[in-house]
Amino acid sequence: MKTARVPEPRTAAALAARRRQTESALQRVHKAIARLRREKAQISVAAVARRADVSRTFLYDNPEARTAVASAMAEAGERRSRTLTEQDDEREATWRERALNAEDALKAAHAEILAQRSRIGELHGQIRDLQAEWTEEAIQRITTENTTLKQRVRQLTGDNRTLDERLTAARSNLRFQDRRIADLEAQIADSTKR
Repeated sequence: MKTARVPEPRTAAALAARRRQTESALQRVHKAIARLRREKAQISVAAVARRADVSRTFLYDNPEARTAVASAMAEAGERRSRTLTEQDDEREATWRERALNAEDALKAAHAEILAQRSRIGELHGQIRDLQAEWTEEAIQRITTENTTLKQRVRQLTGDNRTLDERLTAARSNLRFQDRRIADLEAQIADSTKR
């Protein structure tokens, strides 16, 4: 049966010094992680090793150091993922709002154009029906009003075309944002697997 040997005084002193060095290194590692979090810098094994002035091997071999770095990296990844998701949600909301606004404006323009065309048709009918009964100045007034209405229809048609283009652009941007969100979700899924 073996009995535990009592270490010689020099060996005990060396072991105590080694423990102190390890504790000091662990304290530096924790401080480096805290500093990286404050600075909102990317947390990685290499960054922690540089800031704590320890080797990467120490970070991988020491269980406490390895756990601290791994949990800090996971926490930073989650925080980055939440930030990206919030930013994407904000962008998507603005694009959807723009698309909805463009659709509403387009509907209003279509309704206005239909109303103007109907009014023009009524005025043409009145001109034909009452042309013989009206004086020259009444015909001139109606002709002027007709010209004004035709200009308004042209303007509304141009506005309608512009709104159609904006709606098309907004829909295109929304599709791009949807693809971007899908790509970011895939990246997040890949980074969480690692």
